[in-house]
Amino acid sequence: MTGYQIGDFDFDLRRGVAETLWTTSGWSTAALAPGTVCGVGACYAPPYAAPLARLAVVLEADGTRITDTGAPGMHGTGLLPAGGTWRLDGIERRGTYHRRHEGRLVSLLVRSELTPLHGRAGYALRVVVRNRSGRALTLRLLPELTAGPVGEVPLGQWGWMPPEPAAAPDQASLVHEPSSAAIEPGDEATFDLAVLLDGGGPGGSPGEWAGESRALIGRRTAGALERIPRLTTDVPGLDAYYRRSLASGLVCLWDNPAFATVPFPATSGIDGGALCAYAWDTGGYAPHTLALLLGCGVADVLEAMIKGDLTDHYAIAPDGSGTGVAYAYSGWSLVTLAHAAACHDGIAPDLVARLHETEEQLALRFPAVGELRDYGAQENLLEMRSTGWEHVVASPNAERAWSLELLAELTEECDAPVPAAPLRAQAERIRGAVAHDLWDAEAGWFRSRYPDGHTELAYSVQAYDALRAGACTPSMATALLAHLRDGAFLGPYGVSSVSAEDPLHYELGDVDWSGGGAYTGETPQLALTLWERDEPRLAWDVLRRVLWMGGHFPYFPQDHYCDRPAAPPRGRRANVIAGLTGAEAVLLGLAGIRPRVDGALDVMPPAWLPGVLELHGLHYRGHEIDLKLSAGHCEASVDGRVIHSGAPAPLRILGEPDE
Repeated sequence: MTGYQIGDFDFDLRRGVAETLWTTSGWSTAALAPGTVCGVGACYAPPYAAPLARLAVVLEADGTRITDTGAPGMHGTGLLPAGGTWRLDGIERRGTYHRRHEGRLVSLLVRSELTPLHGRAGYALRVVVRNRSGRALTLRLLPELTAGPVGEVPLGQWGWMPPEPAAAPDQASLVHEPSSAAIEPGDEATFDLAVLLDGGGPGGSPGEWAGESRALIGRRTAGALERIPRLTTDVPGLDAYYRRSLASGLVCLWDNPAFATVPFPATSGIDGGALCAYAWDTGGYAPHTLALLLGCGVADVLEAMIKGDLTDHYAIAPDGSGTGVAYAYSGWSLVTLAHAAACHDGIAPDLVARLHETEEQLALRFPAVGELRDYGAQENLLEMRSTGWEHVVASPNAERAWSLELLAELTEECDAPVPAAPLRAQAERIRGAVAHDLWDAEAGWFRSRYPDGHTELAYSVQAYDALRAGACTPSMATALLAHLRDGAFLGPYGVSSVSAEDPLHYELGDVDWSGGGAYTGETPQLALTLWERDEPRLAWDVLRRVLWMGGHFPYFPQDHYCDRPAAPPRGRRANVIAGLTGAEAVLLGLAGIRPRVDGALDVMPPAWLPGVLELHGLHYRGHEIDLKLSAGHCEASVDGRVIHSGAPAPLRILGEPDE
C-alpha cells in the first residue's frame, strides 16, 4: 500500500509545544484542558459555540478523592499526566496516580479518549481506569461540567475571531453511562461520557457516537488523501514535516451540509476562529496540494467565493456570505487556485470567464496609477503595524500580472470567451511598470508609493512574491536574493516577514507580517520560489529551517518565530490551511513536479538534492505516478511501468512532448 492511512499522522504529545491542542471531526472541535488527563475545554460545532465550557473529571477510589486539575510542581497531588497521542480522529491521553492513604496504596493507570463528534454538536470522552493497587477497589467517576454561555451563532458571523454567544439560558448537556464500578487488581473499568451543545438526537450512547464518528473521520480522511503521494526520504526531519503539513490541511476541511461547500476549506477553524475561507490562504499558498485533497470540489469552492463577492470582502463565511473588506490578493489567489484545478481535473469555460470578470472588478475596486493599482492601506494588504508596504506596491501588483497570464492560459486551454492576447499584453505592461516605477536600484529593493508622493522602503518578504511573479530583471533578482542571509530575512528557525536589518518596520510584537517570524506559509513558499528559479541549494537552506515544526506541532499554527522554536502564545489562530505550503514546496519544488493545464505532467528535477527522495502514489488525471530522485539519478513510473531511469533531466511523464 503506497498511500497514507489515518494512523500515519499520530503525534506524540510529549513533543508538543503548542499552548493548547485541539481536535476536530470536520463537524465539531474541542480543546484539551492543558495539563490534565481527562479535562476538556472549549467546544465549537457551528452554529453552536461554547467558548467557556470545561469538563473536569474527579475519580473516587474507596472514598479517596483524586482530582485532575493539571496542577504543576509539588502541588500536583492528583492525577498526573504521563503523555498521549494526538490523532486525526481524536486525542488519547494517559496519566498515573500512585499514592498511599492511611498506609494503603492506591495506584491507578488512567487513559482517556477524546473524540469530536460528527453529525452531532459536541464530543465524547472515554475514561479507562486500571487498578494497580494489588487489591479490589470501588471506583466512582464524577464528571463536572461548567459550560458558560452556549448558543447558536449564525454561520455568517463566524469570522476571524472565535464567536462569543450572548448570555442565554442554553446549556451544554452532559450524557454519561453508569459512573461506578468495582474493579479487581489488574482489571479495568470503562466510563463513557458525552457533552452535546445542541441537545443531541435520539438513540445511541456516548460510546456508540464516538465509534461512529471515528469511523466516519477515517473514511473522510482516506478520501482526502487518496491522491496524495507518500514521501520516503533519508533527509532527517523532512518526512515528519511533510506529514504535519498535510495534517494542517486535513484539520481545515469541514463537511457540515449547512456550509457553502462540502468540504469547506476554512482558513483555520480548529479553535473556532477563522472558520471563514480566505481566497489568499485557500488558493495563494498551496493550490496544487489543496486540489489533490479536494478533487473536483475545488470548482465548488471557486463558485462559492465568486458568489460571495470577493471584490468587496476578504473571505466567505461558512454560509457563503462575504465577510471583511476587499483584499488586494484575492483576485490572484482565485486565479491561482483555478489554474491548479484546471491542471488536475479541468474547469468549465464559463467559470474561467467569471473568474476574469471577478479579477477585473477587484482591480477596478482600487484606483489606477498608470499601469499599476493603489491597493490602499494595511486593512487591504498585510496588516503590518507600521506604515510602509502600502498603496502602490510591487506585490500584489506583480501578482496581478501573473494572474492575467494564467487567465490567458486558461482561456486558450478551456476555450473560454475571453481574448487571451490583451491579457498577456496588459500583464507585460504591469510587470514593466513594477520594475520601472517601484524599483530603487541604489537600495536594491522596491519602494512603495503613496498618493501624496511619499515613497518608502519596507523590507517585506512580499518582495519575493514579485520576484516569483516575473517582475524582476536578472540584476533585480540578484539584489533581492542578496538579502536572504542570516540576521536579515533568515533566522535559525524560519524566515522573518520583515528583515531584521530594517530599522523602521522590524518589530517582535506582530510575528505574522512585521518581523521576528512569519505567517506559516511564507517560509516554504519562499523556498518554492527559489526552486522555481533553479536555486536548489538556497531553496533547501530556507526550507530546512522550518523542519523542526514537523517534530513539535501536530498541525501548524498561524505563525511562528524565526529566532526560536515557538509560536506566539496567545491571540493567534491555532491552525492554518497555509500549513499545506510545506507539502507544496516538497512536491513542486524539491521533487520538481509541474502539472499543466493541458493535462500533461512534467518533472524538473533540481540539479542538487539534500538526499534521497521518493514519492509513491501521486494520482494525476487517472494515473498513478511514482518518482525516485537522488544525486545523479531519476526514476519515474506511470501506473507501475518505469518510463525513465537515468540522469536527472527535464521530463514529460504524461502527455506528448512539446514540438
